[in-house]
Amino acid sequence: MKLALTTLALTAAIGLSTAQAQTLRIGLAEDPDALDPTTARTFVGRIVFASLCDKLFDINAKLEVVPQLATAFDWSADGKELTIKLRDGVVFHDGEKMDAAAVKYSLDRHLKMQGSFRRAEISVVQSVDVVDPLTVKLTLASPFSPLIAALTDRAGMIVSPKAAEAAGAQFANKPVCAGPFRFVERVAQDRIVLERFANYWDKGRIHVERVVFQPIPDSTVRLANLQAGGLELIERVPPTDVPQIKRNNRLVLSLSDELGYQGLTLNVANGDRAKGPIGDKRVREALELAIDRTVINQVVYNGDYVPTAQPIPPANPYHMAAVKPAARDVERAKALLREAGHPAPKIELMVPNSPDARQIGEIVQSMVKEAGIDLTLRATEFATSLNAAEKGDYDMYLLGWSGRVDPDGNIYSFWKTGGPLNYSKLSNAQVDKLIDDARLVNKVDDRRKLYEQAMGIIRAERSIIYLWHRKNIVAHTNKLSGYTAVPDGILRLQDVKLAN
Repeated sequence: MKLALTTLALTAAIGLSTAQAQTLRIGLAEDPDALDPTTARTFVGRIVFASLCDKLFDINAKLEVVPQLATAFDWSADGKELTIKLRDGVVFHDGEKMDAAAVKYSLDRHLKMQGSFRRAEISVVQSVDVVDPLTVKLTLASPFSPLIAALTDRAGMIVSPKAAEAAGAQFANKPVCAGPFRFVERVAQDRIVLERFANYWDKGRIHVERVVFQPIPDSTVRLANLQAGGLELIERVPPTDVPQIKRNNRLVLSLSDELGYQGLTLNVANGDRAKGPIGDKRVREALELAIDRTVINQVVYNGDYVPTAQPIPPANPYHMAAVKPAARDVERAKALLREAGHPAPKIELMVPNSPDARQIGEIVQSMVKEAGIDLTLRATEFATSLNAAEKGDYDMYLLGWSGRVDPDGNIYSFWKTGGPLNYSKLSNAQVDKLIDDARLVNKVDDRRKLYEQAMGIIRAERSIIYLWHRKNIVAHTNKLSGYTAVPDGILRLQDVKLAN
């Protein structure tokens, strides 16, 4: 309760400092990493960006691509040129024009900037040319079916060239985009404050003056703040809190199926840690066989999630129906460990420092112990855990992915040799070819077959053990109206209103 009261005191202070300005306070499950669309990689960062940085395109609740900074696009007959028409009259938060030159600058930045996590998403783009002030042409090395989908996310976010050049590597400290809210301040692990941008191109749909994002990793504390009036909206509510919210007539619940998954990333070849037992695929197979996804789902999430063995959720047309989780088999797990020469391996599981992640870790720890695996847990702040994974400072890592509309977004960066999210350092030429080929074709059935072949190899290598598909669960006060859930789980504040 002390934590909850501390947070309430903070939000009250922020509210007083803004006088009569209407402030929407949002509780986040983690603190985002860099607020630079080129280098960012966290889900909570995407939530903040939805208010800060508009994209060329967006998706709606029906998963349809809709225009945002762009108004139209056209493919050449050979699928190697994409012409994009831009919205007229858009300005960045610094007053500079958002035009074709700014789009070229931002896309080139995504492709060439050191440390870019967008490069792999649009790497097929060879050049970006300004046709006229409101038209750009992207020339591709080869046809690339996921490109428009990629431009509905951070790869499609356009930054102010003037501000980015002036700030250099420090751009994330004061990002300047063309979204509905402009950046005011950030206090790490405490708050991110944005305020309404008066010259936003779609300002008629923005009805709150200020947004305060507060990272509160403990879901119990987030809910306590919502119930007490210290927050107006919270994201990623655990299913165990749903009954309590339903009983409170001052709260509103929103549920939607997510596009992503929760899984265990295993260190296949990322540095010295991979030289231990975890580097043996038989040990990795034994780990999976010792785990019961259904039991974990029931205990931690009331059985509300969908156990899986793949990155594509059931509602997606690319879902691989034949790919199902294997049944738990402790005896087979023991036999594999003996065969590998590691009958009692010591392995560490890194988990984000949140209550449900720690609980999952404890259940997994208990399950694999029955097979002879001595599993220790390392609870780590989320952004820190990402850095550790990138450096190879882990054996096994509990990590979720919010998901993308196109399956390439759930697969490529994680499986491709050298992919920016390939923390396991899996490198398989056959997988690389299959997922590269899937980028060249448009037919659902043809692409699915390629992914199924690659999935067979991934299941054998176990660079990622897929666990379940979650639901996006959001709760807010009944004073808030106009919120529309989109399956990507991103909080869009267009049309959201707060009653006085």
